[in-house]
Amino acid sequence: MASCYEARRERNLSASAIGAQMLQGLYDLTIRLGASRHAVWALAAVAFIESSFFPIPPDILLIPMVLAARTRAWRLAAICTIASVAGGYFGYYIGLTLWGTVGEPVIDFYGMEHAFTVFTNKYNELGAWIVFTFGVTPFPYKVVAIASGVTQLDPVVFGLASVSSRGLRFFLIAALIWYFGPPIRAFVERYLGWVALAFIVLLVGGFVLIKFVV
Repeated sequence: MASCYEARRERNLSASAIGAQMLQGLYDLTIRLGASRHAVWALAAVAFIESSFFPIPPDILLIPMVLAARTRAWRLAAICTIASVAGGYFGYYIGLTLWGTVGEPVIDFYGMEHAFTVFTNKYNELGAWIVFTFGVTPFPYKVVAIASGVTQLDPVVFGLASVSSRGLRFFLIAALIWYFGPPIRAFVERYLGWVALAFIVLLVGGFVLIKFVV
């Protein structure tokens, strides 16, 4: 029995190591693309595919690109926003028409099965808020995009919430880097998403409180 447990544990560790190596490889490739002469196209491509299946967020390209050319901060943030929302619609399409073959494996890959079930149960009443909230925070936006397609959230509502949330995220990052420069980089990379989540929670909590008090 112990030998079976050890063998299973070794297999799990081996799979985790392989997954970590693959993720690191994707990260390194993304960074190399961001440093190439095709950096803007790479930023748009990563923002697009990250919204539906890719694990590396476009932030890792947006931040150094704004640092390298701060006068282009708003243009880069706009490119990131447009490409991300377009990718979100691709994720929506996956959820709507390709759930069994593509969408479900993506959700399983990120270990978001339980979160996905909770989302789908709440979408009818909270769809727009869910898309907006998790479009700003560190939560994988691709999960929200696919869930929106599965539950057939109104595409216009999905688009408006996506533009608002992704635009807020990327323009906030660009603004902080543009204004403060390199000293703010570590904070943006490590904590900005969680600060945004706390802000959204307080904002939604305020609306709920007003609803019950008034």
